[in-house]
Amino acid sequence: MKAVLLTGHGGPETLQYGDAPDPVAGPGEVVVDIHAASVNAADYKVRQGGYFKLTFPYILGRDFSGVVSAVGDGVEDLKIGDAVFGVADQGRDGAYAEKITIKAAIIAKKPASLSHEAAAAMGLSSLTALWALEDTARLKPGETILIQGGAGGVAGFAIQLAKHIGATVITTASAGNADYVRGLGADQVINYNTEDFTKIARDCDVVFDTVGGDVQARSYDVLKPGGRLVFIAPPKKDFTPRQDVETLRPAVTRDRAHLERMLALLEEGAVWPPNIVRYDLRDAAEAHRVAEARHLTGKLVLVTALA
Repeated sequence: MKAVLLTGHGGPETLQYGDAPDPVAGPGEVVVDIHAASVNAADYKVRQGGYFKLTFPYILGRDFSGVVSAVGDGVEDLKIGDAVFGVADQGRDGAYAEKITIKAAIIAKKPASLSHEAAAAMGLSSLTALWALEDTARLKPGETILIQGGAGGVAGFAIQLAKHIGATVITTASAGNADYVRGLGADQVINYNTEDFTKIARDCDVVFDTVGGDVQARSYDVLKPGGRLVFIAPPKKDFTPRQDVETLRPAVTRDRAHLERMLALLEEGAVWPPNIVRYDLRDAAEAHRVAEARHLTGKLVLVTALA
């Protein structure tokens, strides 16, 4: 199969398009012929060497959409030819390729109404936002939430989800993305280039931080006593959080239930796919350059020759 091979830690030039062995389905697994794979911030951080030790060459990529091409022993709820989407299991990657092996139990069938590109773009973003807001923050109707970095994939889904739950939604974004995040449902947009969110957002029940660092540290200033700060980006080093609020990190487990929850929300019209910028799989290095700039609206998606 064709794949994008990470040849070592470093810049985007370490991503090389080439050949890799075809995967084989073990018990409880399926092989999926990938049509589209999403690019996430975690991908370029792994490439840079920020997460864990790798054996090279290594195939990045976590969420994908495609068609089942082989079924392992014990799999009874999926068959060859089924269109599916999902997210690689924790501690594993492999979606920057034409094929991937994955546990059947953690992927879901893709409805015909959802394109492969959209399904790939929503996989990890929706899982993360659902775990963060529903399972971890337990956001309630009438509460106020500040979502940091609203134009990103996870934050964009979170804006829609929070609005559906019935919360008042404040988000930070650049001036160029203000209309986009308002269209997702944000009630108030703070321009992070010209405005200090700590002087505008007050007495929030929840902060959902997708940015990390100093932004996360300053986010405690906008929480009311007893509030909850939920984060997915690394916190500022040597920082002591407020003791009168909860600091929570969602355990984003891969499972079919949350993917099907996303599909139910999509069917209700409560959420919809993000803006998508498409790249051919062979152009993954260029997609990483764009992702690292961190000014993207929506999601980058790699499309294979199988699409």
